[in-house]
Amino acid sequence: MSGEVAVLGAGMHPWGKWGRGFVEYGVAAARAALADAGVEWRDVRSIVGADTVRGGYPGYVAGATFAKALGWQGARVASVYAACASGAQAINTARTQILAGMADVVLVVGADAAPKGFFRPAGGDRPGDPDWLRFRVLGATNPAYFGLYARRRMAVHGDTLDDFAQVKVKNAAAGALNANARYRKAVTAEEVAASAVVADPLRLLDICATSDGAAALVLSSMEFARRHGAADPVRIRAVSTVTPTYPTTVLDLPDVATDSAAGVDPADGTFRASIARAAYEEAGIGPEDISLAEVYDLSTALELQWYEDLGLCGEGEGAKLLRDGATAPGGRVPVNTSGGLASFGEAVPAQAIAQVCEVTWQLRGTAGVRQVDGARVGVTANQGLFGHGSSVVAVR
Repeated sequence: MSGEVAVLGAGMHPWGKWGRGFVEYGVAAARAALADAGVEWRDVRSIVGADTVRGGYPGYVAGATFAKALGWQGARVASVYAACASGAQAINTARTQILAGMADVVLVVGADAAPKGFFRPAGGDRPGDPDWLRFRVLGATNPAYFGLYARRRMAVHGDTLDDFAQVKVKNAAAGALNANARYRKAVTAEEVAASAVVADPLRLLDICATSDGAAALVLSSMEFARRHGAADPVRIRAVSTVTPTYPTTVLDLPDVATDSAAGVDPADGTFRASIARAAYEEAGIGPEDISLAEVYDLSTALELQWYEDLGLCGEGEGAKLLRDGATAPGGRVPVNTSGGLASFGEAVPAQAIAQVCEVTWQLRGTAGVRQVDGARVGVTANQGLFGHGSSVVAVR
């Protein structure tokens, strides 16, 4: 049995601050994906929803919530939550069902209606919850961690504020070309430098916003795709959902300390690097095969880190790769052709799905003015709170 599944349809609801509920966004994305696939909702045999913690109980059972909103028709249902990796977990659940023969066609949907400002912990006192502790004991918001990551790169690799700013310049230029992006305006490095400091050394334009938005995919078995008339569809070849290996020695959200390596040697490589490595191994490819990448740019500094974690360059060489133009449109391996989170903001359950939407359109050759010439292999990367890996490899 082939380990591949077909991407028959991709759809999104534009990102922004729309003031409506996540269900409305998810249904719009789902209908767009179904229309793109040429598949009727009644023909979908399973729906997998990526959960949001901000939608009340309906958000915790997103699969059933979207199934009801689209109209009960008897499909099996699943709901998954893995913080920012929820979308990848939903894709993996759908792929598993297809490969196990449980369903020929599966709809994957993620949507969110995010609060204004940075994310905060859920209400209540939970002294055993590291996420609650880092907010309540340390006052460490997400941007505080982003600032720590940036400082580490500056100290270890010599990255500069201008290196970070150039990431925003690149992604804003791509986002200006994307109708689904929230921010569609090019910016200059000078504008990044002049924006307010949020978490030193990062400025406002170095950090992504929180957004409303949704994304959806229609996945199928290869046999169904052929019967459906899709002779050469985009195919998902690998999904990595790995966890860290003890001891982890690089501080990460939401931890307030690293593991001790006094008694056990650290793994060969960091957690983030292991995410992509597992995807490459499953897909039978290497970083040299990648045509484009969509990565989780919570901050400009984090995008540079992903270059290295994806193996697009050596350790400490991310800024040089950027300066050389390799990750820009027309470069060796364009990164965040969608505009990335810099242009979209975070709609947590939707973002890993949205990454696959962009890769799908690029591999089809239908990305318009954002199109990467000759794109054949795309990879996505992000991670979820508490050690959820997230990487998808798609091919054409």
